[in-house]
Amino acid sequence: MLRIFFLFCALLAAPLSAQTYGPLQAELQADPDLVERASRRTVGDILSRLADTGSPNLQNFLEAWSDRRVVMREADGAFFIAEQEGDDYLLTDIDTGATSRFAQDAAKELRPNAGVRRLIGTALIEFQLSDPRRDARIDALTALERAGSAEMLELLRASMADEPDTDVAAMKAALERRLTARFDPDPAARISAIEALSDSIAIEDRAALSRILSADTVVVAGVPADGDNVAQVLTPGVDIPLGDAHALLGEAGLAKAPVTREARDAALIAAIENGAVAGVPVSSLNDESARWIAYGILTSTAPAEAGWGTISMSDFDDITIYERYDEQNSNVTSAAVEASAAVETRLALHQSADLGLDALSLASIYFLAAVGLAVTFGVMGVINMAHGEFIMIGAYTGYVVQTIIPDYTVSLIVALPLAFLVAAAAGVALERLVIRHLMHRPLETLLATFGISIALQQIAKNIFGTQARPLTSPDWLAGSWVISDAISISWIRVAIFLLALVFLTAIVLVLKRTRLGLEVRAVTQNPGMAASMGIDPGRIGMLTFGLGSGIAGVAGVAIGLYAQVTSEMGAGYIVQSFMTVVVGGVGSVIGTLAGAGLIGGMQKGIEFLNPSNTLAAQTYMILFVIAFIQFRPRGIVPQKGRFAK
Repeated sequence: MLRIFFLFCALLAAPLSAQTYGPLQAELQADPDLVERASRRTVGDILSRLADTGSPNLQNFLEAWSDRRVVMREADGAFFIAEQEGDDYLLTDIDTGATSRFAQDAAKELRPNAGVRRLIGTALIEFQLSDPRRDARIDALTALERAGSAEMLELLRASMADEPDTDVAAMKAALERRLTARFDPDPAARISAIEALSDSIAIEDRAALSRILSADTVVVAGVPADGDNVAQVLTPGVDIPLGDAHALLGEAGLAKAPVTREARDAALIAAIENGAVAGVPVSSLNDESARWIAYGILTSTAPAEAGWGTISMSDFDDITIYERYDEQNSNVTSAAVEASAAVETRLALHQSADLGLDALSLASIYFLAAVGLAVTFGVMGVINMAHGEFIMIGAYTGYVVQTIIPDYTVSLIVALPLAFLVAAAAGVALERLVIRHLMHRPLETLLATFGISIALQQIAKNIFGTQARPLTSPDWLAGSWVISDAISISWIRVAIFLLALVFLTAIVLVLKRTRLGLEVRAVTQNPGMAASMGIDPGRIGMLTFGLGSGIAGVAGVAIGLYAQVTSEMGAGYIVQSFMTVVVGGVGSVIGTLAGAGLIGGMQKGIEFLNPSNTLAAQTYMILFVIAFIQFRPRGIVPQKGRFAK
């Protein structure tokens, strides 16, 4: 009677227990130990059974499981989503969402390894592709890029029709094209998608083509097997080094690996006994032939000849080494090869355009740094070695303004004209105190301005210290203008280019449309005649020197936005400034522009060809300038006037 009672209670409790579990919990409780110790081999079956439940809470559970936020309650083995709160867990029922609080020692955390988490993440993609959260959909696309398959391609296509965000829709379309090229069962569809990829240089599209063309190296005796999609046959010593080719033969069991001289010598040394190796006196092992013979005796190899262990071309007789595509369809790989060639051509054009933008940006900087020097030298004939220090003065002016005005946009607006005024005032002071007393004495002027440049650097060190000072650009100048994956330019450099255009226009208008410009041109071409016409050459020289120095100050602010502001920063641009002026034509604004373009373009070209050695660009540029002035000593656009012959 007692046995019947317990049997009745068990039968009554069984359905009651099953009803307490929701669909997800019920599936997990079918084998809780397997869930707790999930592995890459077993988790697939668990995920499949969970998906069959159709539970709307499955996504939340899988996300928590992947994030290691699932625990198993010790009392009954039930699984919950857990959040730690102090010494307790806040447990959330995976089916109903009901919450309860338990002590941490009453639950055990599930710690799925990386492989399990990866498979869970793949299962989540189906849900996340249509997740209401935009970030979740983008994360799903990122995961799908890494774990693509034919099944995932269909899931992606199903989610595209209802995508509300245009940017995400474009991302899905691009990914669909890449996955079609790799996984679509229809070869015609793959080839069509591959042809579409040939119009893009995006790194993801190039990676998709690269995956299609992935290949491994195969070594066979005779000819490639029928059905192998051969990428290319490798000729030892031409397409592949002999040593690597022979190593492949050894790995394939078609040849013994050669014995290196290092291994031979190590074996001989280890075998020395009583002054001999295998009965051969050590004193007789004084050449390669004797050592190889002794090694042959030691290892019982025959014949033991000089040079034993070297690689011979005869080793490759009747051997074929070739690369075999992982993709078996030759039509698909042929289309991918053609698409890759088209992409490489397009990429080269974009890289050339990017190099041109870099050269244009560098030319803008050189123009700003050199145009003041060109005007000064053209009017006064003075070689000002302190011109770089006016760049430094402008940069430090911008730094001081930023310390006073914390708003970077306002401080930049204030710093540009203020740097012009401060540098111009310093230039006028230099002209009044030094330059005017050394006119027509170029050697003394050069030495004096060189000494002044050193003095200005030391003064800057005493005031601001030796450490670089920050000159921060506004937020609207942060980042880059990205045109394509291969073409981009920072907004700071775009701003410097526009600033160079403004100064070019302003200087040309001043020289061509104002009385000051007329007087400057008169003094430049014939100072004696200009003086006889009532023009004061000394006054014009002072104003010109101030103008040139002020422009250098503005250049300092522009350069300081992306380079370090130090006391020596001007010295880094003085050489390029003089090269720009000499190549362009002394005293010519248009010539300075042409010289800046030529110097900037050539420097970027040399750096592109030799990116590991930037110093080489400077050396080659100086050699170019020396050669250039031998054939055109007055520059690209020679100035008429006192220097004309």
